[in-house]
Amino acid sequence: MDKVKLAIVYYSSTGGNTQMVNWAKDAGEAAGAEVRLLKVPELAPPNAIAANPLWQANHDATSDVQVVTPDDLVWADAIIFSSPTRYGVMASQMKQFIDTLGGVWSQGLLVNKVMSAMSSAMNLHGGVEETVRSFHTVFFHLGAIIVGPGYIDPSVYKAGGNPYGTTAQVLDGKIVNDIEDAVKFQAKRTIDIAAKVTGKSV
Repeated sequence: MDKVKLAIVYYSSTGGNTQMVNWAKDAGEAAGAEVRLLKVPELAPPNAIAANPLWQANHDATSDVQVVTPDDLVWADAIIFSSPTRYGVMASQMKQFIDTLGGVWSQGLLVNKVMSAMSSAMNLHGGVEETVRSFHTVFFHLGAIIVGPGYIDPSVYKAGGNPYGTTAQVLDGKIVNDIEDAVKFQAKRTIDIAAKVTGKSV
């Protein structure tokens, strides 16, 4: 039986979301899914990145991560998106990629994909819930099946209690709240729902 195919699509400047998606990747592979870890294209100029040592370090450390294309989303059964918050919405780099999906959207190629989202900010709140929900708005337009962690596992409470999607507080490029288990739970839940939808194995 075919395995569930999971695409993890993210943007990270100073490294918080990089850590989150690597936890999600570990959980996906442990659950038996076929996983692609994918970053969206960077829009910032090199001098802006170089001006922040944490940004430059994360940029260099993830240079070998494949850049996502719309075809990766067509390939996937389940998709987890992760982006830092920018004024309560996703980062412009993530939005720019989403704006390239018109071709596959218009053909109905993203209908019934199982989608989930995560986010981060410097503050415990800082717009992270709204950022996750901004992804949900996109998912509705794509005809996707939206999966959040809900309040069905203790890890969600330990991470701060966000039922929409796991959210991190990131200071100096490091996650300071206890979210690893919540990220892994969200990834496993997303895969499990995709298996039910597709009839594939995990």
